[in-house]
Amino acid sequence: MSEVNRAVKRLLFVCVENSNRSQMAEAFARIHGKETIEAYSAGSRPSGKINPKAIEAMRDVNYDLSKHQSKSLSEIPDIEYDFVATMGCGDECPFVRAKEREDWNIPDPKEMSPDDFRRVREMIEMRVKELLSAVAHAESVK
Repeated sequence: MSEVNRAVKRLLFVCVENSNRSQMAEAFARIHGKETIEAYSAGSRPSGKINPKAIEAMRDVNYDLSKHQSKSLSEIPDIEYDFVATMGCGDECPFVRAKEREDWNIPDPKEMSPDDFRRVREMIEMRVKELLSAVAHAESVK
């Protein structure tokens, strides 16, 4: 295994439906983490589709979320993740093996207006950037 591969961090974002918050978090991890991150998302009870509002909100930042699929936790790799973020679904999200985990308590934007939906998108992007910064810092002090 090359040095580059060992440095890649596996991140998982989980919410109930895997149609909004966790999908946007996965997208931002891919955008900002580039080759240093393997990003995944899943839902405890996936809806089977990506919310059109999420697709539109991510189109605003030049990301095509329509290529993503809503998936269950059983459809993602059965590995130990470096970090798992639940989006605010609390006890509804089952345990996934992770070195670190955190609940971000992000409101579900499913029924929000487009402006409020974009505010949630911006909140998610900020949290992902903070996470990636922390991951990069932890790697640099090793």
